[in-house]
Amino acid sequence: RRPADPEDRGFPAVPPRGSDGGGPDGGSDGDGPDDGESDDGEAGFEARTVRAAEQGWALDDQLIEPGLIALAVPVHGPDGSVLCAVSAVSHTSRHSVDSLRRALLPRVREAVAAMERALREARTAPAAAPAGLADWTTASKQQLGAEFLESLARGLTVLTAFGEGRAELTLSAVAEATGLARATARRALITFEHLGYVSARDRIFRLTPRVLALGYPPLSRTTLSDIATPHLVTLVKKVHDSASLAVLTGDEIQYTARVATGRVMSVNITLGTRFPAYAASMGRVLLADLAPAERVARLARTEPRALTPRTVTGPAELATLLERVEREGYALVDEELEEGLRSLAVPVRDRTGRAVAAVNVAMHSSRRSVERCLREVLPELRCTAEAIEADLRIAGRFTRIPSA
Repeated sequence: RRPADPEDRGFPAVPPRGSDGGGPDGGSDGDGPDDGESDDGEAGFEARTVRAAEQGWALDDQLIEPGLIALAVPVHGPDGSVLCAVSAVSHTSRHSVDSLRRALLPRVREAVAAMERALREARTAPAAAPAGLADWTTASKQQLGAEFLESLARGLTVLTAFGEGRAELTLSAVAEATGLARATARRALITFEHLGYVSARDRIFRLTPRVLALGYPPLSRTTLSDIATPHLVTLVKKVHDSASLAVLTGDEIQYTARVATGRVMSVNITLGTRFPAYAASMGRVLLADLAPAERVARLARTEPRALTPRTVTGPAELATLLERVEREGYALVDEELEEGLRSLAVPVRDRTGRAVAAVNVAMHSSRRSVERCLREVLPELRCTAEAIEADLRIAGRFTRIPSA
């Protein structure tokens, strides 16, 4: 659209780009669906903008296309600046602008208030700034020779200087974080600003939402299983036993990711397999994370049956077990789901601290004693969960990651 309409004259309610007036004659081109709104040129645009600022919301009555009406509310950051806007869109066959405002403005404001509260309460643990990236690009150039574009790599390192806890940086901070010369960092920032990926104000640089276009398309298709699988692969290489990820579905767990070991005798479970949560290590971890009242309700409607002679089925015993799992942060199930099978699990938590999944290591009981499991496997399992959580936090800042 931009090459075909570089001045945005297809949107008559907005003054054309690069023009002091609303059109060739100081007004709009008159093609808008609501000429009363679109023929008033720049003065009308300014008036609507001022009114929106005073009200804290704005209504569009078919200013974009015929039949399309919209309500928008700004989202403010902790410092009071406007970060983005939330809009609710409808059609004139469903709403008038007045009924849209009456029906949706309270709900949109409620949603925006929740967003702003989350932004204020977000824990922005200062992440360590990347260091030595310029040295890395130089080493890569030496290794790959003419096939490696060092200038491109150095430019991209500038984007990596920004991150959680480093949203706004000076030129000096960018140069220090990347190890680039100030002149090189400055040229990269000017280029990114021209391309729309960086904005500058009072010598402070920050990334723009356009950066999301570089990675959002694949990120939007990413699931928790996609995030977890590489870490499960690493875990299996360390412990030499199978590792899995599962989510709670009703009163059962469902396997959503799995990496098997190469042993002749190993636990063979396919994706999608379900087991009763009360008898599985991952199930107990997820049940233990529920609110006490919900946990009691789950156990009350479950009719545990003995899957092996060692399966715990008593409601009181299960409740005690789950309380212990909640305290200790892990669950070990020893031949309760299947004879000869021992399993150890820990939770995987999202940014809010809620357990959205569990990860486990399963093995034959002859492989390790319970004591060796806790000594050798549990630390590696916890490190794996932390690595998955770190990736989930980053991805979750930009899109909702489905757990299954």
